[in-house]
Amino acid sequence: MTRTIATVVAATAMLLTAACNSASSGGTSNAEDSVRGVTDTTVKVGGIVSMTTASGYSKKDTDLGAKARFDRANAEGGLHGRKIDYLGAEDDGQDPSRNLAAARELVQRDKVFAIAPMSSTTFSGADFLQKQRVPTFGWGTLPSFCGPSYIYGFGGCMVPTPGGTISQTWPEGLEQVMGGAEGRSVAILANDSDAGKFGIRTYRQSFESAGFEVTYAKPAVPAAAVPSDWSAYTKEILRSDGGKAPDAIVSVMQTPYNIGLFTAVKRTGYRGVLTDPTDYDPGLLTKSATRKALDGVHVLTSFQPFEQRSAAMTRFGEDIRKAAGKDVPLNMHMMTGYMSADLFLAIAEKAGRDLTVSSFQKAADGFADTGTLVGDRAERKGQKESFGCGALVQLKGGTYVVSAPFRCYPPIPFK
Repeated sequence: MTRTIATVVAATAMLLTAACNSASSGGTSNAEDSVRGVTDTTVKVGGIVSMTTASGYSKKDTDLGAKARFDRANAEGGLHGRKIDYLGAEDDGQDPSRNLAAARELVQRDKVFAIAPMSSTTFSGADFLQKQRVPTFGWGTLPSFCGPSYIYGFGGCMVPTPGGTISQTWPEGLEQVMGGAEGRSVAILANDSDAGKFGIRTYRQSFESAGFEVTYAKPAVPAAAVPSDWSAYTKEILRSDGGKAPDAIVSVMQTPYNIGLFTAVKRTGYRGVLTDPTDYDPGLLTKSATRKALDGVHVLTSFQPFEQRSAAMTRFGEDIRKAAGKDVPLNMHMMTGYMSADLFLAIAEKAGRDLTVSSFQKAADGFADTGTLVGDRAERKGQKESFGCGALVQLKGGTYVVSAPFRCYPPIPFK
């Protein structure tokens, strides 16, 4: 009898221990093989997007892009028989405290397996997500996308880091536009901020490596407000090439600044090349003043331009229309959400039916594919450097046209 009672007590203890361990595995991300957000029939995913901001700028279509990609995945059978339960995106309002709060809610309250997309100018939730072992996907334009093992940029790490590389897409594309770099001069202007200073350092090295002469490179424009008078900047820039204007003016700034700068430069009669990395958005063309200011500008994209038709781009457009329920103009925010979801799906598919955080991370090791809308992808390379792919589009008469076709270029070491 004593042995029987002891056996029952031991078995009960084992069951209680197993139950506690099971609850722990399902409720936190600390277990070695967490199944947070994964059931026999679903995989739960959420997003964080700046849908509302103080300036009125919105990335809300990022949510639509992710939904479009997840909808197609579900229509095709999901991930090894599991449907993607996409909860939609939390709005962080471009506020650091709200970004962290959104990350906590998605993990601790909603128990998501992954976050895709994460699209904001702030990523204060990055450390929390890394510690909680939450695979997270977005556009790798922030330092948090470069290095952490659970955070992935769909185009790779776009911020050069020590020991990393610099993408040559911009100068190589501009070389095509200008018929070569030899004997050509460029002036680079950025905001007076940490990001602006870093941009100047990066792009100066990039353009010089491609063979351009950089005659001006300053983070001179106040970041707090758009200048009402650009004459101090234009005078210096337009005399930077030995007293004459450079062949190209490169702006590493956001749309409101570009509108002011390019308008001022055009009024001087400047006929050189104007280029920036931000103004590829059909929504900008609704105002005549904006169309006029940006007309002729060559814009850098890190994904295949919508105007460069391909089977993948046609499918992207169809997926967006289905998700929106109507025809809508395509924009880069949709692409951000779509490709964030696409990279998550590609790695999760490789992980197989036994989907855990550990199996997902193992699948990411050595992951590679080609011919996507952001070019050739490879992990874990993408957590240290960009995939080096992109294009230039030019606004001409209110319409974007491809001025340097999408392709991938060998990167250079970042010094």
